[in-house]
Amino acid sequence: MAKLRLGVMISGSGTNLQALIDACSGPDYPAEIMVVISNRPGVRGLERAEQAGLKAVTIDHKAYEDKETFEDALHDCLSEHNVELVCLAGFMRLLTSGFVNRWRDRMINIHPSLLPSYKGLHTHARALEDGVRFAGCTIHYVRPEMDNGPIIMQAAIPIDADETEESLIAKTLTYEHKMYPAAVKLIAQGKVRVAGNKVAFKDTDMGDTGIISPLP
Repeated sequence: MAKLRLGVMISGSGTNLQALIDACSGPDYPAEIMVVISNRPGVRGLERAEQAGLKAVTIDHKAYEDKETFEDALHDCLSEHNVELVCLAGFMRLLTSGFVNRWRDRMINIHPSLLPSYKGLHTHARALEDGVRFAGCTIHYVRPEMDNGPIIMQAAIPIDADETEESLIAKTLTYEHKMYPAAVKLIAQGKVRVAGNKVAFKDTDMGDTGIISPLP
């Protein structure tokens, strides 16, 4: 069976990229990375791609006079490498509706909160400031609105009494690194599809265990 062809877009260190690289190295994993694109030159994520023998491309947004020409370059690169699913993994540029709609239902993102709460930046600090008992992370299909779209997978992460922003970031990343390969696998296996504003699942264990924090 042919593997799902991925294009991973990054802007930084690429830890979620590394999680996907590690997963794709398994012979039974149903996806493969065709190209890694960074909008910033010289980032650690590009080194990770090169070390794994992957095609690593820099498309610097600063080299283009407007968003549309920058995104045309992104689109052309993804198309040239026959990408079927775009994975945003710490890609820190807002994409126009034109680009998003060209890849509608073929582009996913990971965000460090339980969407629809805490869209945007500084999610961990905002959660701590509000005193919520759970932080989290979300993988979703991308829509033109920021951090919006049908949700594929989420993790709820209890916040400790002495939690700091740094410790919560580190804790959240461990869940992200498990979730991204798992979500891509579900897509590659045909177990998820977009149905309106939601994701419909096939033969997928949704779990039935709730979490209380602090424990009663």
